Amino acid sequence: MGKKIIINHAKHEIRVALLENGLVSELFYEREKNKSVVGNIYKGRVLKVLPGMESAFIDIGLEKAAFLYVDDIRTGNEPEEDSQSGDEEENTSSKPHKSKNKNRPDIAQLIKEGQDIMVQVSKGPIGTKGARITCNITLPGRNLVFMPQVNNVGVSRQIRDEKERARLRKIVSSVKPEGTGFIVRTVAEGRSEEEFKNDVEYLNSTWLDVERKFKTYKAPAILYEDLNLTFRTIRDMLSPEVDMLDIDDAQEFEKLKKYLSAYLPKYAGILKLFKRKTLIFDHYGISIEIDKALARKVWLKSGGSLVIDQTEALTAVDVNTGSFTGSRNHEDTIVTTNLEAAMEISHQLKLRDIGGIIIIDFIDMETPENRQKVFNLLKDELRKDKARTKALPISDIGLVEMTRKRIRENLGRYLREECPYCIGKARIMSPATMVYELYREIKRLTKEANPPENLLLGVHPDLAEYLEVEEIDTFRSMEKLLKGTISLQTSEKYHHEQFELFEL
Repeated sequence: MGKKIIINHAKHEIRVALLENGLVSELFYEREKNKSVVGNIYKGRVLKVLPGMESAFIDIGLEKAAFLYVDDIRTGNEPEEDSQSGDEEENTSSKPHKSKNKNRPDIAQLIKEGQDIMVQVSKGPIGTKGARITCNITLPGRNLVFMPQVNNVGVSRQIRDEKERARLRKIVSSVKPEGTGFIVRTVAEGRSEEEFKNDVEYLNSTWLDVERKFKTYKAPAILYEDLNLTFRTIRDMLSPEVDMLDIDDAQEFEKLKKYLSAYLPKYAGILKLFKRKTLIFDHYGISIEIDKALARKVWLKSGGSLVIDQTEALTAVDVNTGSFTGSRNHEDTIVTTNLEAAMEISHQLKLRDIGGIIIIDFIDMETPENRQKVFNLLKDELRKDKARTKALPISDIGLVEMTRKRIRENLGRYLREECPYCIGKARIMSPATMVYELYREIKRLTKEANPPENLLLGVHPDLAEYLEVEEIDTFRSMEKLLKGTISLQTSEKYHHEQFELFEL
């Protein structure tokens, strides 16, 4: 059973799920009012230089000033890199530049307040923190990642065949403009020279356009905006392992069909338009998986469980045997539960997109051999994760300390906000999430045998205000779906996560 990409495309929100062997392994969201800025290139203005922190704050036109670290600054005086070997990561925009010069100048000598500077977002705003930016620009294509400021050819570490690595490096070295750098992406394995030429031509012309805008635009200004989530998915995730690409929007389906036919004809046959009456995420069981991914407790098949608690500083994962008693001895029961937990923890970290420091409290095991067995399985599962991870061996008391690269807001924080009832000790669904859930519920009603024409909607006043002000277009879309009217009835008695629909 291969991989499946499921796309729920609506005007206000795009949701993408990657299914592996029937299980949801990754989830991606993009809302029209809150698009991802990772990968975007800006002409920014230096607001403040902080020598003590070796960093600066840059105005790039977002709500919060972006953060630039000294090692992510290019001065134009660095020695030109000229590397034709080595393993490379595809997502170099999120990898900070490591300065090899230990005697580098102070940041105050590199940039000045009021100065204009070209930067790229490597990590989006998370919580109260602004975006992380870099001066080391990269542009992703289908087969290549373009690095216009270095002279380098690298190959994705996921391509392990040395002959193929050498072939790819030779082709790209021969077609790239002098003084520029490229990384060959994993999906480029087996590609022809003509395909690389097309990628190089497109990426180089895009870069020339960015340079032209930098010279003419006034800061702060956006110079390059990455593709929307649907097309980023096609660019970054489509591979021979994917055997289905299912989307529920007819217009977007036609755009994808034309794109695949023109640029990726061998994948045109896997594109499907979802036409069933049920919602696409409901049909594939993804909605249920999202609910599970927001829960604090995750049940294991054996009867054991994981308890996942996220704080500002770290995420703690506690493993419990629960109702599982095993059929042999106590140690075997514990090892079996820990092995199952190791696999599920890796899955949950990806699904929830949990990053930063993670502490895993496995159930205590008596022998070092069993601890090593569980740790080896955990490491094997983590290797399948695209995000960089590091894990220390299980301690004598069953703890694993690990880190996972944080790139964007995790699922729980993205879909929820602080609860006004408990002063931030827990979280509730955000107004946007509730509005879109209401939209889907109305869509379900319209698919019934005798759909209602007019509805009375009972909600909390805060949600009603958000719907009428921030999401008025979505509200009108609901009435258009219904082919009738929706009247609002507000009451403080309604919970922020509650709504009721009555047929009029």
